[in-house]
Amino acid sequence: MKTRRNLNTLPDKQTVVTIGTFDGVHIGHQKIIKRLINTGKEEGLQSVILAFFPHPRMVLQKDSNIKLINTINERHNILYNLGLDYLVIKKFTQEFSRLSAEDFVKEILVDKLNAKKVIIGYDHRFGRNRNADINDLKTFGETYGFEVEEISAQDINDVAVSSTKIRTALIAGEIHKANAYLGYNFMLTGKVKKGKGLGKELGFPTANIEIEEDYKIIPKQGSYIVSSMIKDKLVYGMMNIGMNPTVNGSRQTIEVHFFDFDEDIYEDTIKIDLLHRIRDEEKFESVEALKGQLAKDKDTALEYISNQNAE
Repeated sequence: MKTRRNLNTLPDKQTVVTIGTFDGVHIGHQKIIKRLINTGKEEGLQSVILAFFPHPRMVLQKDSNIKLINTINERHNILYNLGLDYLVIKKFTQEFSRLSAEDFVKEILVDKLNAKKVIIGYDHRFGRNRNADINDLKTFGETYGFEVEEISAQDINDVAVSSTKIRTALIAGEIHKANAYLGYNFMLTGKVKKGKGLGKELGFPTANIEIEEDYKIIPKQGSYIVSSMIKDKLVYGMMNIGMNPTVNGSRQTIEVHFFDFDEDIYEDTIKIDLLHRIRDEEKFESVEALKGQLAKDKDTALEYISNQNAE
């Protein structure tokens, strides 16, 4: 897969295109993308996703507090593994949002992307004020020489998944539901930074994960069972998202205690897969009580991992 942020750098080949933000690249998105890729192979077309970033709501609704399931790099990596030919990331701006529907079709789909076919959902809207729909797109297709394939309501509803449902599940701490909707494990990607060393004092040294992208959604505070590929090795652990109230923490942190792992990974960027939620964050009466709970959490995590690996 090739990634392009400049629409002038695409090859002069005919394409099959789908359009959207694709936040989460969930199982509903994957169904559309597989159809896109298969169509490209069958009809000798380059498969292209035209994705917008930032999310349009971030640009058009300044008070929007929307958080995204994937960072742009996470989304890129997921799409890369699906077998797409091109990911085109179009910067979404106020100026771009004012482009008329026909100008968008002519200037972007036809002149830049060389679209021979467009695959789109029955309810897709586009152009200034989102005033054009799939029927308008089909009319433009007749004018400019491309075919429109409509993804039916039944096809979309059969999956019954949306990025909004996934965000709601994550905020509620329902990690199993979110992972089922995604078709893969929800991930957090960040750089390992030195913390205060409290975990080490408790006998559970932690890697403190700092996530650069402030638009990335963070699941409900609490303890989670996690895994990570570190230096080509699969490592399991338990992660706490929260304020560390027992030791009077003043800000939310993301800390991971890895099992059977003792390598220097400070300043490394790592991806953490969330597998299972153990419990809510609690304020304990003492540091000793916290240590006791961490030991129980570790036992819970090891049993869960053992059961999963036995399946």
